[in-house]
Amino acid sequence: MLGASWNARQLKLYRRYGVLDNPFPFAGQPTTTARLEDAVDDTLVDRFRRFEEGGHASQVVTIEGAPGAGKANLLDYYEGQFRDYYRGRSDYYVIRYQPAAFDSVLTTILRSFGQRHLENIGRNLARSSGTATKAAKGLARYHDIGVVLDRLEQSGASEEWLAECARLASEWLLGSPVSKRHRAALGVGFRLDTVESRTQALRDLISVGERLRLLEGIVLLVDELENQDYSLSKTPVVHYLLSIRALIDALPERLFLMLAMTPTARKRYFAMIPALAGRLQDIITLTPLTDPPDAERLFDYYLQQAREAAGSNPRVQDETPGASMLFGAGEPTDIFRKLRERSEQRGAEGVTPRDYLHELHEEWEQRALAG
Repeated sequence: MLGASWNARQLKLYRRYGVLDNPFPFAGQPTTTARLEDAVDDTLVDRFRRFEEGGHASQVVTIEGAPGAGKANLLDYYEGQFRDYYRGRSDYYVIRYQPAAFDSVLTTILRSFGQRHLENIGRNLARSSGTATKAAKGLARYHDIGVVLDRLEQSGASEEWLAECARLASEWLLGSPVSKRHRAALGVGFRLDTVESRTQALRDLISVGERLRLLEGIVLLVDELENQDYSLSKTPVVHYLLSIRALIDALPERLFLMLAMTPTARKRYFAMIPALAGRLQDIITLTPLTDPPDAERLFDYYLQQAREAAGSNPRVQDETPGASMLFGAGEPTDIFRKLRERSEQRGAEGVTPRDYLHELHEEWEQRALAG
């Protein structure tokens, strides 16, 4: 039986409805990796196959949708899918980023490499033949990266020295001020503190890592790009967008990038930086719910997900889940139709999943409390 500390409301819900909490998320609730797949997923899987099977030529996919259309949910879902797919692989990096400044996303990528990646580069350079080592280092076009690679190679014969050299190199890549230790161990004289220098450093590290078979790909998921327009003046936004373009141009291979934004933001950004439009031509649009059967599928999906999650909880293994329904036949559809009518009165088409799920959440709370 359940312990005395178990929440009485959860136990009551499980015995009556087979769930431990409200199955439907409210607006503003952090998203989960649960997602009802549709045609959008087929398109995304096709793009990912191109990346995996096409020699890792970079793919840039723009996820477009109105607020509440499910952009964050989609990125959450695919972040989980990518992490599962690459589980146990040290040569792939899956990075989720919500932008504050472009410099931060570069730092995030470089930090993901970490000291261990730099140590592996040093070991491989030290162990490779002279020709192979020269070919790998020759891919570095940024002078200071070439100098750092020389030092990593030289330290590769000593694990202690290599660890210290890699640690200092990681600090330098993340923009730390250049100290005497950095100068002595790495041979660098200047701080890596500009977008341009970090972009060049990132490009070189990816090229060298690829040649040494230490890096196969980076999956980068960027959410809420439109927030840059509301939080910053026009000049920083232009700088941010130019930097996004520079990142795409710097990595013609090994990058699978998913950018989420609203249609309004996309049009505004393309007007601000016309050249950016050429980099973001592959647009996948998330559409609102317009048909009752789609709303019914979403209702059923979230309810079933909640019941499966509850059933897997070890604390209810000795309990019998209830199968009662708080909603009668057709009621979820009626709720959707009322929301659709309100949307039409405002001149909007359809109902966003967020609005529909929020309404179901509110109805569930009222009925559960009344029951």
